Amino acid sequence: MNKTSTPSDDKPAIERWRADTPGCAHRNHLNNAGAALMPGPVIDAVTDYLQEESLYGGYETADARAEQIEAVYESLARLIGAKPSNIAVVENATVATSQALSAFDFEAGDTVLTTRVDYSSNQIMLLNLAQRFGVRVIRAEDKPGGGVDPDSVQSLIREHRPRLMLMSWVPTNSGLVQEAAAVGEICRAAELPFLLDACQAVGQMPVDVSDLNCDFLAATSRKFLRGPRGLGFLFVADRVLENGLHPLFPDTHGAQWISADRFRLEESARRFENWEFPYALVAGLGMAADYALKVGLDTIQSRCGELAAYARQQLGELPGARLLDRGAKRCAIVTVSFDGVDATSLVKPLREIDINTSANRRHHAVIDMDEKQTETNLRVSPHYYNTQEEINALVHALERML
Repeated sequence: MNKTSTPSDDKPAIERWRADTPGCAHRNHLNNAGAALMPGPVIDAVTDYLQEESLYGGYETADARAEQIEAVYESLARLIGAKPSNIAVVENATVATSQALSAFDFEAGDTVLTTRVDYSSNQIMLLNLAQRFGVRVIRAEDKPGGGVDPDSVQSLIREHRPRLMLMSWVPTNSGLVQEAAAVGEICRAAELPFLLDACQAVGQMPVDVSDLNCDFLAATSRKFLRGPRGLGFLFVADRVLENGLHPLFPDTHGAQWISADRFRLEESARRFENWEFPYALVAGLGMAADYALKVGLDTIQSRCGELAAYARQQLGELPGARLLDRGAKRCAIVTVSFDGVDATSLVKPLREIDINTSANRRHHAVIDMDEKQTETNLRVSPHYYNTQEEINALVHALERML
C-alpha cells in the first residue's frame, strides 16, 4: 500500500479520545455515518438518568433534572451558533424534516426545489406531496464535478418562484459536501425558505446557521455527533417563528388549548416538539454536544478529513475498486464499489472480524447511484478517534476477501 499520505498523528489526543470510547477496545468502528461509538461521558449521562428514573419515577426525575434538560438546549445552540429558543428536540432528523415540511400550506401547482443527491426519505416525502397535493418537485442541476450548482438554484428560483428549497448538505451515500452556504445566501436574497438536512454534517464539521442562512436545519444524535440513537433536533430561525409557522399537528407541548375553539402556540421552536421525550437520551444528546465542543469542531473536521483522504487512497488501490465520491469538497464518508461484487455482501464478513462498515443500495439515492452506474457501494466513515492502523486493517481484510 502507498504510504505517501498519512493522517497527522497527535498521539496524546488520540489516546485520550480512544480511552474515552469503550468500544475502541474491541471493535474497529468505521461506520460513524451510521451510528458512531458513544464516548464515556455520553454513556454515563444516559445510564445515570435511567438509574434515577428507575428509582424515583419518570415525571419526578424530569422535574428534578429540569435544569439539566434546559442546559441541553444551550449546548445544542452553541454547537450550531443559535439561541436555545431556536432549538426543538425531536425523534430524529427525518422527523425534524417532516415537522418543518408540515409547516407549509402547500397547494396544487406549488414548487419545491431540491437536489439530485438528497436523502431518500426526504425525496419520498416530497414525492408524496406531489402525489397528494399536486406539488411540483424540481431538482437543481449539478456542477460537472458533482454537487448542486448554485447558479442552477438561482435560475430555477427566478423561473418557478418556489415555496421552499430542501437540500441535504452531505448525502448518505457519498462523501460529497454540497455548497449549503452558497445556496442559503441565494435563498435569503430571494426570501425563499431554506430547509437544510445536516444530519451527516453536525458533529464532523463546524456549523453556523447564520453563515448558512437556513430557516430550518435538521440533525441527528447518533451519527458524527456521537450521541445515543433515537433522538435528533431541529433548528428553527427567528423569522420562521415570527411568521407564525408551526407543524401541522402540534400537541399539548407545542401549543396550549385555551378555549373551546382556540389554541396558542409555544413562542419558541419547541412548538415543533412533542410532549413525550426519552429524557435519558436528551441528557446524552446534550453531553454529546458538550463533548464535541470540547474536542473542537475544527480539530474534528481536520482529523476526519485526513483519515478519509487516507482511506480513499488505500481503498482505491484495491483490485477492481472504483471510488465514487464526487465534489470539490469531501468529508469523512468514503464510498467505493468493486467490480462484480455486491458491496452489501462484504459488511457481515467484516463485522465478524470486528470491523464495522455499512453499504448503500440503489434505493438510498436512485439518481446518484444510477449516474455512477452502481447498484451498491461500501461506505467507510472514519471519525477523529479512529486511526490509520484501523484503516489499514480494513484494507488488508478486503484484500483477502476480494
